[in-house]
Amino acid sequence: MTTLEVAFVRLSECALAAGTHVAVARATASTIHYCLRGTGFILLDDEVPIRLTPHTLVIVPPGRAMTIAATEHPTTLRNAGKPNNGGFTPGASQRHTVGDGQPTLVLACGSFRANYGPALDLFASLATPIVEKFDMHDNLGQVMTYAMAELTARHVGGGPMSAALLKLVLLALLRRCLVSTNTWVERFSILSDPPIARAFAEMASRPSAPHTVQSLSHAVGLSRSAFMARFSAAFGESPMSLLRRLRMRQAADLLAANALSVDQVALNAGYQSRSSFTRTFRRYYGSDPSEYRAKAQRASSRCIPPAEDAIEESDAA
Repeated sequence: MTTLEVAFVRLSECALAAGTHVAVARATASTIHYCLRGTGFILLDDEVPIRLTPHTLVIVPPGRAMTIAATEHPTTLRNAGKPNNGGFTPGASQRHTVGDGQPTLVLACGSFRANYGPALDLFASLATPIVEKFDMHDNLGQVMTYAMAELTARHVGGGPMSAALLKLVLLALLRRCLVSTNTWVERFSILSDPPIARAFAEMASRPSAPHTVQSLSHAVGLSRSAFMARFSAAFGESPMSLLRRLRMRQAADLLAANALSVDQVALNAGYQSRSSFTRTFRRYYGSDPSEYRAKAQRASSRCIPPAEDAIEESDAA
């Protein structure tokens, strides 16, 4: 899991008084919700209400609207219409309080992105929420509290520190893949298939190397056919298709950094031919490498991070 990277961390404390509920705005990234104390529910359309007790961890897929409720009877909320106490965007404020009186439900809520290697967003394609129950001995509540404190203090390095702390939480969750009986672990089947995980790590750490299906399968001790079948089952695409995506992501990063010529970027992405590299890059990013670099530099000069162009999920042979 050394290739796991966590970014775009934004966290808030959400505190609800008894009997109250709050609508949570749709987010373009995955959202995480960790129950620090109290009991309640998370409600999403067409999903069974998610019971919240201390140390329950919930990850909600991108683009899903939801409601957090400090109640023992979630069914009454399904007929209550839209909440009348406004919306809540995790990370938009340090603390979001709902209702009067002492809170009976307190959560750490936030949005994030977690990449396994430079190309695979672990949670972007979730279709249903991940729900896992921890306990006080796992110390995840303390870690989440530290992460929120780092963001609130706004000290130098607070963002990277919060990302590192959230990574600890996600690693604890991913370790459950090896022992949990919950259905969500199927999404991370790669983590329980060590040979395939090793092959991906080798591709992600050295995308410019002359990898082939034969060399990768031999390196992890599998036959070519077994390697192809298990790799495709884990990633939903062939090894060479994913390798091209890794190479194009590395090339985009190098172009944005503006430290190498286009020819040098092509070589670092494993291409001996600039024309072949340019054709492939254009297919993924919709522009020539020089145009992409110019766009990134214009964005940088305005002190705005360049927009990350989406890489196509399908890859023509």
